[in-house]
Amino acid sequence: MSSILSQRDLEFLLYEWLDVAALTTRPRFAEHSRETFDAFLELSAQIAEREFATHNRRGDTEEPRFDGERVHIIPEVKAALAAFNGSGLPAGTMDEEDGGLQLPHVVARACFAWFQAANIATSAYPMLTMANANLLRAHAAPEHVARFVDPMLSGRFTGTMCLSEPQAGSSLSDVITRASPAGDGSYRVTGSKMWISGGDHELSETIVHLVLARVAGAPAGVKGLSLFIVPKHLVGDDGRVGERNGVELAGLNHKMGFRGTTNAVLSFTDSTAYLVGAEGSGLAYMFQMMNEARIGVGAGAVALGYTGYLHALAYARERLQGRPVADKDPAAPPVPIIRHPDVRRMLLASKTYVEGGLALILYASKLVDDQETGGSPEAAVLLDVLTPIVKAWPSQWCLLANDHAIQVHGGYGYTREYPVEQFYRDNRLNPIHEGTDGIQGLDLLGRKVVMRDGAGLKLLVRTIRAAAGRAPAELAGYARSLEAGCQRLVEVTAKLWSDADPARALANSTAYLNAAGHLVIAWMWLEQATAAAGRQGPFYDGKRLAARYFFTHELPRTTAWFELLESGDTLLADLDDTCL
Repeated sequence: MSSILSQRDLEFLLYEWLDVAALTTRPRFAEHSRETFDAFLELSAQIAEREFATHNRRGDTEEPRFDGERVHIIPEVKAALAAFNGSGLPAGTMDEEDGGLQLPHVVARACFAWFQAANIATSAYPMLTMANANLLRAHAAPEHVARFVDPMLSGRFTGTMCLSEPQAGSSLSDVITRASPAGDGSYRVTGSKMWISGGDHELSETIVHLVLARVAGAPAGVKGLSLFIVPKHLVGDDGRVGERNGVELAGLNHKMGFRGTTNAVLSFTDSTAYLVGAEGSGLAYMFQMMNEARIGVGAGAVALGYTGYLHALAYARERLQGRPVADKDPAAPPVPIIRHPDVRRMLLASKTYVEGGLALILYASKLVDDQETGGSPEAAVLLDVLTPIVKAWPSQWCLLANDHAIQVHGGYGYTREYPVEQFYRDNRLNPIHEGTDGIQGLDLLGRKVVMRDGAGLKLLVRTIRAAAGRAPAELAGYARSLEAGCQRLVEVTAKLWSDADPARALANSTAYLNAAGHLVIAWMWLEQATAAAGRQGPFYDGKRLAARYFFTHELPRTTAWFELLESGDTLLADLDDTCL
């Protein structure tokens, strides 16, 4: 079994649960089959293991270095990106007429999970580039698509998203980067952006920055933001890369993890820029990339937690230490630590987090396919309400799987001689990336479950209850627990908003995110247990064991969160912060 990711689990989730092969009956995917899906999954695993995993450690210990003129990155990164670009996967979900493969999003997401598990830092460059290209293909003028998107998909250019600024952070309403019309249809952008992943390097001919900026006279707040294409170099109509475009690297941020991904402070000075869509609609366009990136961040958190779990599992089977509590004979040989109940607890908890998280990521990705090709308007609504959970739940709980992996390794896990400490450091960024988990809680409770008269929450609950109704008799207890959780979620949501006071309703939005997230993952486990029902063998026994653990050890956590929410406690909103 690979120490990166589980091919068997992917096969189960894709084919035995989600029935992804059935997507080939839809016209868009008619040229595909399970065989082609498997071929791309196998190719992804091979490239990930040979080109990405092999420099994961070196990329961490020899992070990118800025000498004042250029950024130096270990050569393996460029070679890995060349292999990825050569696979055709950058355009995996794009139309065939545009050079794409027309793969379902769910298959493409499963493919990319291999790269994220193998080397999260190197995989960040294509993840951002693909999301950038998708946004531009949807909203940019045709001439800009030809000039910038096609080279990104071929691997000539890479892309970023430039939202945050030193003084603003996640508060996009405080963005002050400005843009002014140049009189020839283009604009000039001036300002500073910070925390820009992939913001500067020499891995590609140039970098296509998507920059939020404010045109003179635009209203304050997010409604005044417009979106601009600002390339690092000017690019001619013939596609040739020319001189620098007033985009300078002011410095690199030095991170705890994700060290192989450059993280830049960028200075834009009278930079030539091209408006995407209409002025004042920048954030609306940017949300397409942000939401795609949020699913990507959740997927990365799952991938890192998963590889950490697999390393811990292998170590626990081999490491001999101690004896069972019922056999303290010092002359008896030590046993593998996997025999000790607390080690089993950590491994089993981790299994539920990473396999449950992977199920959620793939389910959300299939919703994208249903939204685009299934003629299902409900898919978009369900994806909308799930997205904060898709980003935040794996970022918290799959990080805990990495924490458990260190603990299972004991003192060795806390050394750099074993990779689990790097997995933890890398994953620790994901609760911050693409809107902190706290922001996701505000989004879920403050917007997603109440917008359109609660349509998203109603659909989510209806979907979960339908899954409970499909469960076989032997899973009836789990189904009842899930039903009770849904009822509690509905009641708590109504109570929180009963007086229409946002400050009071949102005082404990993180607890709400935790409770809703655990309920959703319990649903994922009921779905998996249902798919495994009647099937024999250790793999299916493992699914049943994990479902049992999640329902008996994890789902009860929601009781405390729901009780806190029902109490109406406003401590966090009311406290005097001078006391902290």
